[in-house]
Amino acid sequence: MSSSAPVPGTLWIVSAPSGGGKTSLTRALIDRLARRGVAAAISVSYTTRAPRAGEQPGVHYHFVDEAEFLRMAAAGEFLEHAEVFGRRYGTGRAETERLLACGTEVLLDIDWQGARQVKALRPGTPGVFILPPSAAELERRLHGRGQDDAAVIARRMAAAQAEMVHYGEYDHLIVNDSFDHALDDLAALVLARRLALAPQQARYARLIKELLQP
Repeated sequence: MSSSAPVPGTLWIVSAPSGGGKTSLTRALIDRLARRGVAAAISVSYTTRAPRAGEQPGVHYHFVDEAEFLRMAAAGEFLEHAEVFGRRYGTGRAETERLLACGTEVLLDIDWQGARQVKALRPGTPGVFILPPSAAELERRLHGRGQDDAAVIARRMAAAQAEMVHYGEYDHLIVNDSFDHALDDLAALVLARRLALAPQQARYARLIKELLQP
């Protein structure tokens, strides 16, 4: 038995260095939560870069031109936005708030700079930082992609270290040594927050009323 109105979902910030496993974990989390009857979604970012082969508008990104992106930023239509390697990326405010209002858990796949912006706009937004089990394993994962030469890997390792120094700004820390265990940990955080007294009281208001009637 459920309540008469949906309980708003929680906005989750999830950050990790490249090679930390964030993308795989967040996508697996959606399936894991669905099996528990919990709706979750990864926020689809806006970007000014061109679509890559196989990318679908509205699925992988919302593709807009520079002028439209700047208009949206000036109008306050982003929860956070940044410029990365000459291309702009941002999290749309309206769609995020719509999903949350429907009771969906929304996952923001963003870096520490974006996390600061979101927390400034929405204090109390929980943040999760995912670390690799070791520097050697992180480098192995970056090499395992088979797409970059040694110089690029070195730059990615340096960028990863610059990202990881900000782990202390987050509320939760997960070490992705075992994928399954890291997924368990991530799911546990989401489910524990949903099981807190206030949202459960709202979610099961009619049941509680029925059970407590004399």
